[in-house]
Amino acid sequence: MTAHAFWLGIGAISLAAAAFLAHQLMAWPPHEDETLALFVARDSLAGVVEHVTRERGGAPLHFLFAYAVAHFGFGLGGMRLVSAAFAVASLPLVAVLGRRLADRKSALIATALVAGSWVFLFHGVYARMYSLFLFLSLLSFVLLLRALDRRGWSAWGLWGAVALLGLASHPYGALVLASQAAFVVLARRDRVRQAAVAFVVVGVAGIPFWITDLVLAGRFDVGVGGRGSRLGGPLAIVTYLWQTAGDFSTGRWPALAAVLVAGLVGLVAVRNETRILVLCVIGIPVAAFLSARLGGSTSPESRHLIFVLPFFAIVVGAGILRSTRRVPVATVALTAVLVALEVGWAWHRTPQLFEWEPDKRQATRAQAESFLAATSRPDDVLFGYEPLYLGAWERNAAFPDVVVPRADATLALRTLRRLPKPLGRGVWILDASERNNLHPRLEIENRDPGPSGVFETHAFGPFLVIRTREPVRTDRAYVAAAARAMLAGRSLGIGDADVNLQTIERADQILRGYGPSLRLLSDNSR
Repeated sequence: MTAHAFWLGIGAISLAAAAFLAHQLMAWPPHEDETLALFVARDSLAGVVEHVTRERGGAPLHFLFAYAVAHFGFGLGGMRLVSAAFAVASLPLVAVLGRRLADRKSALIATALVAGSWVFLFHGVYARMYSLFLFLSLLSFVLLLRALDRRGWSAWGLWGAVALLGLASHPYGALVLASQAAFVVLARRDRVRQAAVAFVVVGVAGIPFWITDLVLAGRFDVGVGGRGSRLGGPLAIVTYLWQTAGDFSTGRWPALAAVLVAGLVGLVAVRNETRILVLCVIGIPVAAFLSARLGGSTSPESRHLIFVLPFFAIVVGAGILRSTRRVPVATVALTAVLVALEVGWAWHRTPQLFEWEPDKRQATRAQAESFLAATSRPDDVLFGYEPLYLGAWERNAAFPDVVVPRADATLALRTLRRLPKPLGRGVWILDASERNNLHPRLEIENRDPGPSGVFETHAFGPFLVIRTREPVRTDRAYVAAAARAMLAGRSLGIGDADVNLQTIERADQILRGYGPSLRLLSDNSR
């Protein structure tokens, strides 16, 4: 294959991916994690940095992009465009890496496989940090190989800068760095001394990001050794890797088994340096999962290993090429079939990405957002990063920005305590259409669905807006009102209400120093 034909193919794949992501950019409904990033980003730059580095932890670079989007007034569409742009920009890097590690044909196949995968398509529209993380991890691997070949310090400096950005984009950037270090030690011992200096500099310069990662790990009780549960041992890790491979390709097990066989064939077919790098990229996360202690509220998902996707695709591409080398038309046919299976799995995995949100839900969501935008007060205290709040803010720039997190009692109380008193009205959103409900539905049938007395309730299709009629004034009154709102949600079979109630009960206990459970309020919930 000539270089010209190769890059024409990569261009066509990238253009097709860009067209799909642009057309389906808003097909998947807004998510609370997208709302979280943009609401945090509404603060000043210093406030965003303070919140991410000292309270929430995670991915500071992602929040900086969110800050820029929020302050330019682009909203969710702008944030999703950022994800789409980094996703599409990753495809030429897959091609460059695949050409360096295997050959042009394998690289072309790998690029097509990446572009058709659920992990790529979904995170290309999901306004979180994963396509950014994919782009930066890919670029860091390309620059690492370049630095190892060129030896010069300028090449190492460029790699180091991108490696730092990778650490700032996701906590699993540490696994990328560790896999690169293992590869240098195992495959490029002639460059160990020079590489060691570069890795030490990155490690020291990355201290602020290590601290941010520790903040996040502390919130979700993640660590190494000591108390806590592990991922579940070798069998659980194999299951997790199987599911991840399915999200990288197709989760239909007969096809996935064939894909994994092709990957093994490709792993044998590639040269030794490539084989070592691929094994390091896969082996380091496995070793980390075997040693990690995970809290009850966290577990790795396929998106966390998005940096492995290009390497998986490269060895599968090499395996397809090796298996069909005597029948070139079979190479094209197998690749096309696999891409079709991948898209089919993505459709099965997230139907709304292809089919859009149901019309009724879109219409009632817009009604609820307009209601909130028109009737909210600046001092209202919101609970949870509900997507309805994001839509209301896009309609009214003065929409309140004080959100009490729903998944972390300590952070929720910290948020409440630093608010000026007296507090404003409490606002809670319940959604009957979520899949974690007992019976997901697009309409709340109850004529009087919410708690009575000091509350006003408004139903919009599956969405229930619960709001206190008057300001709650104190932290304890807010927590008590939140409990009543969640008990009403539990009576409606809304799954999030049970989870939220646990946070509220824990917050109440912290407020009291010990205190009784808020279950005592259940008798007065209506």
